[in-house]
Amino acid sequence: MGKISKIKVGIIFGIIAGIIDVIPMIFQKLTWDANLSAFSLWAIAGFMISTSNLKINSVLKGILISFLILLPAAILIGWKEPTGLIPIFVMTLILGGLLGYCINRFGEK
Repeated sequence: MGKISKIKVGIIFGIIAGIIDVIPMIFQKLTWDANLSAFSLWAIAGFMISTSNLKINSVLKGILISFLILLPAAILIGWKEPTGLIPIFVMTLILGGLLGYCINRFGEK
């Protein structure tokens, strides 16, 4: 059995990252629009990281692309509640780096 295509790996790991990010949000009883927004960010990030041709370290690429995708929502969140960005930035840093690493490690070269 050969390796799975990089795009499929990106989407699969993006979905996994989305689930990991949304679980604590559900326990905090955040709104479903926030949960769906976070989940879709990671599914999209997985796709974008897997299709990106940036010639940088895979972990840094994952972090950079994840933060770029987060930016429009972060402006809206930070405008009303700046301290709410702290856990979001921490999760984006961790999950973005892991996503970049996993896509590079398990995706077809």
